[in-house]
Order: sequence, then structure tokens, then C-alpha cells
Amino acid sequence: QKPLMESGGAAVQPGGSLRLSCTTDGFAVADAAIGWFRQAPGKEREGIICINSRGLTTHFTDAGEGRFTISRESVLNAVYLQMNNLTPGDTGDYYCAAHVGPGAMCLMTPTWYDSWGQGTTVTVAS
Repeated sequence: QKPLMESGGAAVQPGGSLRLSCTTDGFAVADAAIGWFRQAPGKEREGIICINSRGLTTHFTDAGEGRFTISRESVLNAVYLQMNNLTPGDTGDYYCAAHVGPGAMCLMTPTWYDSWGQGTTVTVAS
């Protein structure tokens, strides 16, 4: 099966919040850089935010800064994306992706990541 698995996507109204989860299988989150990406219909895949192997956060876009937070739970091998004050512009399919290796860092280019989850859908509408 896939080494990454997303969950938590749902349909919410503007202003609502969601917490997406990404669980790993076969590697520890401390041994990888893990990023969240999203893709809306007709648009290219967009990097949102990433946490590197040291636990440091990189924001790939200004859209989520101040609203989105990434965190990890090493014991559970899980990475979370907390999204607050959602807007219709946040609608799309959300993916977590990992570049696996000791000391891994975050890069914005999707091809940097060698493992991807299946995606989870977020819909923000009244």
C-alpha cells in the first residue's frame, strides 16, 4: 500500500476549520521532510507548507500563513495540517508528500518528494 495516507477532508462552510492527518508507514517522520500540497480543478499543484526532519516549518505560499499550521507526532508517525478560517479558495484535493532521508529539507518543487498519499478532498462553500 501507499507509504502515506491522508484523512480529514470534508465539506465545510467559509470560516470553518479542519485538521488533516497524514500517517506514514515504513519510515519515521523525523527522517523525512513532509509537505502539504493542494490542487484545484484546472490549476497546477501548489505547495502549501512543509516540515523538515528537524521539525522546522517552511511556508510555500502566503495564502495559508497565519491560518495554516503544520505539526508532527513522532510516536504516531503522523503529520497534521491545521486549517483555520477556511475560504472557498482553499477548496481542492490535499496531498501529503515526503522526501525520505536523514536530515531531509523542504523544497517547493513537487518532484523533490518521492512518496505521495492518495489525497483527501476539502470543499469550502456556503
